Amino acid sequence: MTRGNQETDHVWLVMMKAMRALTRYARAGIEETGLGLSDFAVLEVLLHKGPLPVNTIGPMVDLTPGSISIAVDRLVAKGLVSRIESAEDRRVRIVALASHGKDLIVSAFRKHSGQMKRVFSELSPEELHGLEVALKKVGERAAALTEES
Repeated sequence: MTRGNQETDHVWLVMMKAMRALTRYARAGIEETGLGLSDFAVLEVLLHKGPLPVNTIGPMVDLTPGSISIAVDRLVAKGLVSRIESAEDRRVRIVALASHGKDLIVSAFRKHSGQMKRVFSELSPEELHGLEVALKKVGERAAALTEES
């Protein structure tokens, strides 16, 4: 194996270990709110993007069409979101935060944001910006390569 391959393999391993640790830490905090990761992700998207069609939310939170339907059903049953037919296309269902859902995700996201600030507090603002730029480049390249294959 060439030196370049060893370096990229090592960076990938370090990134995966960091992501697993970060996910475990985030999951523990999110679960204290009574939400699972997928429910948190759906509610967070609705908080920041507003009402969306079900089929738009799934790819945004990395859930399959079947999984997003189940997640939305679960959130509707809990009274956290509403699901209504689109006025333009009756086949489309629009999901929106219910009042209780908004209260819950605002509080949960505030807690999550504080947790993430603690995690990243070891980095200077310059390091944090550099990490963000580098991760965006890697993510965009991986997405482009996925589309090519």
